[in-house]
Amino acid sequence: MMAPFANPAEERKAPRSVLFMCGMNAIRSPMAEALAKAMMPAGTYVASAGVRPGERDPFVDVVLEEIGLTVGRHQPHTLDELEDDYFDLIVTLAPEAHHAALELTRSMAIDVVYWPTPDPTVATGTREQIVSAYREVRNHLALLLKHRLLGQMPEKMA
Repeated sequence: MMAPFANPAEERKAPRSVLFMCGMNAIRSPMAEALAKAMMPAGTYVASAGVRPGERDPFVDVVLEEIGLTVGRHQPHTLDELEDDYFDLIVTLAPEAHHAALELTRSMAIDVVYWPTPDPTVATGTREQIVSAYREVRNHLALLLKHRLLGQMPEKMA
């Protein structure tokens, strides 16, 4: 039995350019960018930015390295610092980023979607408990990319 949203006649096309936005471009959006670059079709332009300046978070490197990915030399940057400002899709991962994206695109034909994504910096406890919170965010973003951008059915529904 097929899920109601999975209509083969309405095959989804992956966007050609995607911007991921969060508060400081330190955790959620660079993680989403790295995952999307690995998962999206070749030739897809993927970038990330924050609403305000942030600092690189070493736990992002830890959880991406676990799955063979990296953010490379990524340093957090804001929307104003982007080289390109046209995207087919802007995916916001935090409320403040969503509001900023809607304001930015008011007069543009750019789709903006909000994927509520937890902030792993609120995790406390041992190093392993904190890393686990970052893994959950990584896995959450990977699932959203597969299902919402690439149109893949969840395994349980297939």
